[in-house]
Amino acid sequence: MDQFMDSLQATLDSIGSFVWGPFLLIPLLLGTGLYLTIRLGFLQLVKLGAALRLGLIRRSDDTIEGDISQFQALTTALAATVGTGNIVGVATAIGIGGPGALFWMWVTGVLGMASKYSEAFLGVRFRTTDEAGEKSGGPQYYLQKGISGSLGKVLALSFAVFAFLASFGIGNMTQGNSIALNVERTMQLDPWITGLILTVATLIVLVGGIRSIGRVTAGLVPVMIVLYVLGALYILIANVGAIPAALALIFTDAFTGTAAVGGFTGSALIIAIQYGVARGIFSNESGMGSAAIAAAAAQTTHPVRQGLVSMTQTFIDTIIVVTCTGLVIVTTGVWEQGSDAAATMTGDAFSQGLPGDWGHWIVTLGLVLFAYSTILGWSYYGERNVERLFGQRAVMPYRVVFSLVVYVGATVPLTIVWSFSDIMNGLMALPNLVGLLILSGLIVRETRHYLTHDPKLEATAAEIEAFMQDRPDWHDWQTGNEVGSSRTHTGRHPKHSTHAERHHDHPGNPFDD
Repeated sequence: MDQFMDSLQATLDSIGSFVWGPFLLIPLLLGTGLYLTIRLGFLQLVKLGAALRLGLIRRSDDTIEGDISQFQALTTALAATVGTGNIVGVATAIGIGGPGALFWMWVTGVLGMASKYSEAFLGVRFRTTDEAGEKSGGPQYYLQKGISGSLGKVLALSFAVFAFLASFGIGNMTQGNSIALNVERTMQLDPWITGLILTVATLIVLVGGIRSIGRVTAGLVPVMIVLYVLGALYILIANVGAIPAALALIFTDAFTGTAAVGGFTGSALIIAIQYGVARGIFSNESGMGSAAIAAAAAQTTHPVRQGLVSMTQTFIDTIIVVTCTGLVIVTTGVWEQGSDAAATMTGDAFSQGLPGDWGHWIVTLGLVLFAYSTILGWSYYGERNVERLFGQRAVMPYRVVFSLVVYVGATVPLTIVWSFSDIMNGLMALPNLVGLLILSGLIVRETRHYLTHDPKLEATAAEIEAFMQDRPDWHDWQTGNEVGSSRTHTGRHPKHSTHAERHHDHPGNPFDD
């Protein structure tokens, strides 16, 4: 049995290395993000301020179409992404790839904001309404509805299957395992007790569906991020003299790599790029298509508005939280411990930088809250793909099984599950990235039209409807046809969803036209 498990682990590691290697996902992720960035006119930089105001200050649009507010959709997506990747993932990237890996995480974040905008835009643009009257959207819908023929069906089906499997791995068992191990180390609480508490707490929230998840994440996510970032800022202010040297080291190593010393295994530029990009995507999920699922549930007056709000999730996750973690690790010097210490590197850095036991407790509490919120966010991603594959009747059984699997994750070793999860994450991204490239023309065309009329994102629903009627393709929006084609889909301006859409009934095979 041990020989079989070792062989399985080796096979998964080989597959994961190829999927996340320099010849497949890394160039596709960076290339797609760069292509969309250029075509959208560096939208993520030009409209960042307006997007942050809309998502964090205004928080909602004047519409009732949708299940949760724009802010709740943002926090649900943040809940799924701000997790162990922001603490352990950053340490792993720096421990193996050197300080330069943080630079490539930044690059992934900036370019990923364009990808995140595009997939969230499409999530709302092509969303539909399920049998329970809830909004449902994401790559499992827009890949088929936006791309004609068998290619769209294959891409949509592939994403739905990979996302369903990933929800039990990276969105469930690995998070539960991280919580249980840290609570055991800190409070000497047996993993089975932690697992039981997590299972019950998860089930209570999930029974209420997306509205319940949205309320919990809207209260939990801002608190946990602020607490963690304040702790990091205290350390950085205390070590302000070391920041210039740390930044110089990050930028230098990003293009030269770091010579291997002691337990440090990074030795070349490709290692820094590979681990920076892989862990960056692991952290912010840009290009994976997952955040589009939460975006599709938002109460928004136009797909562009929610796309911009969702884009800020990557900014908060990578440019703020990941940067705080990375700079603390580099300025305190604990990165020199090497890859063998990656699991405790962030905790060591915070413990060294904060007085007393504050650092230890902030990292432990942050990891527990981050990981639990990831479980909630990913449960919604999984159930929307279950609904797409098997219909509404499968949603409640999925919620129960998902909650029970949290207990498994908290109580058993998960080396193979981690490897499997990395592969599923990568395979999720592949069909979505292909779809973003194919649909880029639609994204750019409709984005330009909207921002020409509402550059500050301040238009009311009535004003938006008025300038939408001036479009030469307004008939396509009203009838549900994709602009420039004769195909029919249910992704239309949310103010104009039809009676048939509101009472959408899935066919026997959800991937048949």
